[in-house]
Amino acid sequence: MYEERLTVPRSWWLLPVALGLSLGLILLRFSGLGALIGLVVGVAAGAAALSSYGSARIRVVQGSLVAGQARIPVSALGEAEVLNPKEATAWRSVKADPRAFMLLRSYVPTALKVAVTDPADPTPYLYLSTRSPQRLADALGEAAGGRSR
Repeated sequence: MYEERLTVPRSWWLLPVALGLSLGLILLRFSGLGALIGLVVGVAAGAAALSSYGSARIRVVQGSLVAGQARIPVSALGEAEVLNPKEATAWRSVKADPRAFMLLRSYVPTALKVAVTDPADPTPYLYLSTRSPQRLADALGEAAGGRSR
């Protein structure tokens, strides 16, 4: 019904190159081969870390919301609130509740805040960074059987 991958911005892919160059320059003092190995290892390690960080997914499938490692039945969710960039910044900083589940990516300016209605769950809400908050809210509403969100 809905799927999104929170990939990092393209400009961030310069970071592994910078890491590789830095490591290569550090190891150049010892040998040319060491510098080459440092360059390759630095770029590979940086790219792996960046790819891992940007692999977080948000999906609405089979009556559940899957956000990162969390899987929550849609029946345990309440009202969904679309957050514009200003509201999203406030909800991930000064308004944030430490008990909330946050799938936060600072490079994604918009978000969706979804109330958790399950009385057994101490989590008050989910904060989900998303590039398409209205589409996600609509998918949650559809998965809940047409309840308004």
